[in-house]
Amino acid sequence: MSGGVDSSVALLNLKKQGYEPVGVSLKYSVWDNKCNFKENVCCSAESFKVAENICKKLKVPYYKINVEKQFKEAVIDYFVEELKSNRTPSPCVFCNYNLKFKVLLLFARQIKADFVATGHYARIKHLKNGQVELLKAKDKTKDQTYSLSFLPQDYLKHIIFPLGELTKKEVYKIAASEKGFEVFEKTKQSQDFCFVSGKAMPEFLKREVGVERGKIVDEKGKVLGEHQGLHFYTIGQRKGIDLPGGPYYVVDKISKTNELVVGEEQKQTNRIKLNYCHFVSNTQPAEVIKVSTKVRSTQPEVTAKLLPINLEKREYQLELDKPQSSVTVGQVAVFYLPAGRQGHGEICLGGGVIL
Repeated sequence: MSGGVDSSVALLNLKKQGYEPVGVSLKYSVWDNKCNFKENVCCSAESFKVAENICKKLKVPYYKINVEKQFKEAVIDYFVEELKSNRTPSPCVFCNYNLKFKVLLLFARQIKADFVATGHYARIKHLKNGQVELLKAKDKTKDQTYSLSFLPQDYLKHIIFPLGELTKKEVYKIAASEKGFEVFEKTKQSQDFCFVSGKAMPEFLKREVGVERGKIVDEKGKVLGEHQGLHFYTIGQRKGIDLPGGPYYVVDKISKTNELVVGEEQKQTNRIKLNYCHFVSNTQPAEVIKVSTKVRSTQPEVTAKLLPINLEKREYQLELDKPQSSVTVGQVAVFYLPAGRQGHGEICLGGGVIL
């Protein structure tokens, strides 16, 4: 229970379906700085109060679990270390795998609950052989299988996504028709990370990662300006480069010389090497398979071939049918089973970290 409309409607639907749910909020650590102000803070004292009130209204037991220490180690420390290594982290993917669902499933066992349910937009299909598949949500514009792609079978078998067959519009309609849910009509959805707001991110980077000035150069090596640190930028970024002329895009970050390379066009690639590949089925493909893939959470899917390189090290290579821009080291590429003429699949096969 984050105190948002999705988890609240998920709880309501479970109750209506005959389950005996309990509400659980996880208290994460946040970056302690006066500039870290967010209009819509999830997992805050205010949002916990909303969650508690919803549970009271529905006559559901409510619990809060403090995971501040675990969150700092599993998410914030990982986030900072990735940036220090000039990689672009994927905190939501690894929070879901390393922290959120791990804690919730453990708590479920302690109170002898059969399942964990969240307000994520995704679906789970139980197969006759005892395995489960992770499927995209009905609402493709809100689908969250990208951030859930590293969850293993052992987790997914005990997870329910009550919103998987609903659109966001339908969720708001349900909330609007339920007495006591009026609070969500005035509440905006947060687009920030749990621990730091978008506006506070530059200050967070200065304080937690540091400033390491270097040269901004074009693709021929001509010096155009100065940057504060490579970790302030990501591949494909256009805003915030602060150079006359342009527009300029970040096309490369050279750690050895601490140079930020910019160009007037985005760099594209059709070959991507991946490591730490995870497959939802727990079976690694030993041969080339056709997939559709997203190389960034906000980018559209493209069809591709997934080639094994080193099964022991879980290394694969993606060969894209159409070159993509903004392919960034450290981000996650997620693959789906292609279907139909457009090649956009329903079944999430897993994902890998871009190397």
